[in-house]
Amino acid sequence: MKPNRITPEPGQESVWDYPRPPRLEETTKHIRIIFNGIAIADTRRAKRVLETSHPPCYYIPPEDIKLEHLAKTGRKSFCEWKGMAGYADVVVGDKRAANAAWYYPQPTPEFSSIKDHVSFYASKMDACYVDDELVQSQPGDFYGGWITKDIVGPFKGEPGTMGW
Repeated sequence: MKPNRITPEPGQESVWDYPRPPRLEETTKHIRIIFNGIAIADTRRAKRVLETSHPPCYYIPPEDIKLEHLAKTGRKSFCEWKGMAGYADVVVGDKRAANAAWYYPQPTPEFSSIKDHVSFYASKMDACYVDDELVQSQPGDFYGGWITKDIVGPFKGEPGTMGW
């Protein structure tokens, strides 16, 4: 199946204009993550990774995260661009989201500026915001992109899109 690119309107970006290999860029957009009634992350110093067919993933500096709510797990995965990722559960009170966050303790040189920054699966959080807009999670359970009104697809992650 070949995807039909949605033409972006003014002020929008198409994920089909994002590069491969992915690009890392800083953003001053206000990023907030809520879990079990607590703002576990709040920053204007995030970095976002842009890759063809994927909505952006936001990486938050550890100084802007309530790290007491992260519990590292033994899960690991490998990204051909960023290197080996580690994972963490998010725990607030009696609520736990398993492997809901990931980070790169030793990223590749091209992505060295996201060392120990944390990205979160929007689908596993109560709410994630970009400039006060509630985000939608990227389809599927493999990728962790955040969809906002200024990002158009179609997006990889739905059934039948793995070959894109």
